[in-house]
Amino acid sequence: MEALIPVINKLQDVFNTVGADIIQLPQIVVVGTQSSGKSSVLESLVGRDILPRGTGIVTRRPLILQLVHIDPEDRRKTSEENEPKKNGRLYRGIDGEEWGKFLHTKNKIYTEFEEIRQEIEAETERMSGNNKGISDEPIHLKIFSPHVVNLTLVDLPGITKVPVGDQPNDIEIQIKELIVKYISNPNSIILAVTAANTDMATSEALKVAREVDPDGRRTLAVVTKLDLMDAGTDAMDILMGRVIPVKLGIIGVVNRSQLDINQKKSVADSIRDEYAFLQKKYPSLANRNGTKYLARTLNRLLMHHIRDCLPELKTRINVLAAQYQSLLNSYGEPVDDKSATLLQLITKFAAEYCNTIEGTAKYIETAELCGGARICYIFHETFGRTLESVDPLGGLTTIDVLTAIRNATGPRPALFVPEVSFELLVKRQVKRLEEPSLRCVELVHEEMQRIIQHCSNYSTQELLRFPKLHDAIVEVVTSLLRKRLPVTNEMVHNLVAIELAYINTKHPDFADACGLMNNNIEEQRRNRMRDLPSAVPRDKAAAGGSQGGAVSEQTDGGTGNWRGMLKKGEDGALGDRAMLQTTLPASPQKGHAVNLLDVPVPVSRKLSAREQRDCEVIERLIKSYFLIVRKNIQDSVPKAVMHFLVNHVKDCLQSELVGQLYKTALLNDLLTESEDMAQRRNEAADMLKALQKASQVIAEIRETHLW
Repeated sequence: MEALIPVINKLQDVFNTVGADIIQLPQIVVVGTQSSGKSSVLESLVGRDILPRGTGIVTRRPLILQLVHIDPEDRRKTSEENEPKKNGRLYRGIDGEEWGKFLHTKNKIYTEFEEIRQEIEAETERMSGNNKGISDEPIHLKIFSPHVVNLTLVDLPGITKVPVGDQPNDIEIQIKELIVKYISNPNSIILAVTAANTDMATSEALKVAREVDPDGRRTLAVVTKLDLMDAGTDAMDILMGRVIPVKLGIIGVVNRSQLDINQKKSVADSIRDEYAFLQKKYPSLANRNGTKYLARTLNRLLMHHIRDCLPELKTRINVLAAQYQSLLNSYGEPVDDKSATLLQLITKFAAEYCNTIEGTAKYIETAELCGGARICYIFHETFGRTLESVDPLGGLTTIDVLTAIRNATGPRPALFVPEVSFELLVKRQVKRLEEPSLRCVELVHEEMQRIIQHCSNYSTQELLRFPKLHDAIVEVVTSLLRKRLPVTNEMVHNLVAIELAYINTKHPDFADACGLMNNNIEEQRRNRMRDLPSAVPRDKAAAGGSQGGAVSEQTDGGTGNWRGMLKKGEDGALGDRAMLQTTLPASPQKGHAVNLLDVPVPVSRKLSAREQRDCEVIERLIKSYFLIVRKNIQDSVPKAVMHFLVNHVKDCLQSELVGQLYKTALLNDLLTESEDMAQRRNEAADMLKALQKASQVIAEIRETHLW
């Protein structure tokens, strides 16, 4: 199981090559307040002075430190693999048994650890400035040594409260956000460092660790500076977990003082002094504290943590590999045969456009109606409901009906309702169906335009590689739709004009409606006759009733009982004079001239029985015929739109695209990729290779039964 940590280091190297941080690998994150001894703990684990020293905030960039345990055989092998070429020859050996490598310096080998410290300082200042600023860009350092255990550690800036130098006022928030970013990784172990000469209950490191790890399953506490506690006090209760319990344990260590560092006291000597101090001060706990015990504990915890994380890690890598494979496929391969590629893209776009209309597209929209489904909705919901909401008698007043009847009779008083008035009024109502019909054409045209964008976004992502080809295709399809719009509008206009050209009063549905209406009028006449007093002579009643029954003869051209109608009209005029407001001018006074051209303005008044009957007849006829025409329009307009617009575009789209775009002179221009497409393709290919290599590494773990 010891080999699991080098496997994770190998995975880290794989993803470092592509500069990606998409996989959260198991690692130990060191957290503590400024000057709490974090750097000293790390140096004790490494056994060398490698970290910058000083007052105030020193660690200003995350340092990802990989410790790799090697033996002499591994050292020779690693040197042969990692030595760079210099002056035309390959270095075959490394002076010294320990060395380091930075990711940003590629294959450069550092055998002097003072150079490593200087490089960390230089790289920190390069990104963070030289006056205490911080950066979240990590520094990657790998240390090879026979004196270390396999570990992956992350050193972070210390928690601080007051900004210094050119640090912004929100430096505390920035550092906390940076720390939370790393410790929020569920695959990380949190190493919370707290100085023994401070109150453990106020530990900022444990506080921030509990925010992301409330159960404490990933947190290990380290108590530093055991030798600096006040005289007469000790850390026994803290180390035993009586003050604040920590599930993974609490380990105490003794750091080098600043005086020791100034006097060049080695880490090895410091570890020996630490062991002597623990044996003297905490003899019962000496074997469970100290730097060496801390290293072994971290190694054991990290190995078990890696073993637990590997199944999820494998799944994550496989999912990402599939996603990047799909992304790479969408970017396409570099174009070799431009002529064939252009024809293929044109054909695919035309097919996807037609499939979207037919509902057989590969990418089905789930958020809203699209393509053919939306066209169907326009026909049967939007257009259908709009027509049904049109009132057959809307905008038609009783005065309009009476005026039309009078104008149709000319100078002669009419005995019957003139047919011309019916045609005049019904045409006026039918004309109202033209506007919603043309609006239906407009809505379908807009949807046909939207399908272009739908195909570009979802169906043919290859077009995104060639923005000029995409724009050209959009222009050709838009032009085709634009050309078909007036043709379709003209046809729909003609459909309404056809209905207006001939009012077919012999239409079967209209004849049935007239017959039913006459029967109703005849029934009303009989009811009135039954309600007459017995003293009224039947001949007068019949004469009065014949007026109501004369409608059917009127439509057939018969004369009816015109004497009875005339008598009834005279009697009605005498009886109505006292109760109706007429529009006739007052009788001229003696000596005043009379203007015979004055036309009375109609005012509100009670209609006579005959006027009511005539209006009722005309309105019923208009409504009956309007419903017939509306039914015809509701059926014929969608058919016309489909034939002249939708189907025509489907049938002619590919030939139009080929004719306009498939030209030798346009090949190079249309198939010019966007500027960043090649870069994105290379990045996706590199990431896919890294993921595939990582998958192979994990597969090797299973084969060697390490997992």
